[in-house]
Amino acid sequence: MNAQQSGKLGEDAACVYLKKKRYAILARNYRKRFGEIDIIAQRKSKIVFVEVKTRSGASYGMPSEAVDYYKQQKIIKTAQSYLLEHRLDGEISFDVIEVLLSGGKVLSVNHIENAFIT
Repeated sequence: MNAQQSGKLGEDAACVYLKKKRYAILARNYRKRFGEIDIIAQRKSKIVFVEVKTRSGASYGMPSEAVDYYKQQKIIKTAQSYLLEHRLDGEISFDVIEVLLSGGKVLSVNHIENAFIT
C-alpha cells in the first residue's frame, strides 16, 4: 500500500468516526493555492477543520507530531478562506485525527480536539 492509498484509507476511517460522533461532513480535501484541509465538519454550531495523519506504526513518532507550526499556519489560512467563501461565522475548532494502520487495516483512530488554536 502506497502513501496515497494509506492516506485515503485514513481519511475514510476518520469520516466514519466523525459520522458516528454525529458530525456532518461538509467537505473533504478542500484546496486553495496555499493549503489543503482534509475534512471540514460541523457538530451543532461548531465548524471543525480536521487534519488527518495516517501511519503504519509509531516508528517516526505519533502522527499528530507531523502537524507542526508551519502546517498549522497553512491550515488556519485555508480555513479562513473557507469561512469567507461560505460566509460562515461562529465557533471553530482545529482538530487532528491520528489513524494507525497495520496490513492495510485500521488499528486505531485517535481524535485530538482543539489540537491547536489561531
